[in-house]
Amino acid sequence: MVAFVVPHDPRWKMAFEDEAKAIKHAFGNSSVQVHHIGSTAVPGILAKPIIDLLGVVSTLDDADANARGLEGLGYEVMGAYGIEGRRYFRKIDSYGTRTHHFHVFEEGSPHVERHLAFRDYLIAHPKVAKEYSSLKEHLTRGDAPTWDAYIDGKDPFVSRVEPQAVDWFRKLTR
Repeated sequence: MVAFVVPHDPRWKMAFEDEAKAIKHAFGNSSVQVHHIGSTAVPGILAKPIIDLLGVVSTLDDADANARGLEGLGYEVMGAYGIEGRRYFRKIDSYGTRTHHFHVFEEGSPHVERHLAFRDYLIAHPKVAKEYSSLKEHLTRGDAPTWDAYIDGKDPFVSRVEPQAVDWFRKLTR
């Protein structure tokens, strides 16, 4: 079984930068901001070895209009995939392993703020980041951890910390 989480890999930053450049090229004349989010963007914590990217566009029509370019990069077009106001794309390599998740939202979406706030909060608060990393380690221990149990197990932590992160982020950015 592939590990759910692994120690931080400093190469993830370059993997993000390379992918962000390719995505911007695929979007051509359409404007897209691309941010590195998720645990691979937080040095020193355990992470699933999948690069999470956050795209910010003027309208979701921009994401829809450029979906074919993303398919050319190897992404599957997943639509909203359970989150209204999002376009979700996932990339799977030739071995069948997910390598990238690309979440696209319109400018001003609260999802943009919460993703950036959570990432920045963990970076600025190493004790909280370590707590999150320890939780991930606990959730993936054992012979047969499941993806659903991992996601469900992280939810109380994220639900508790995310509002604090957003408040903190707003004080920094406004």
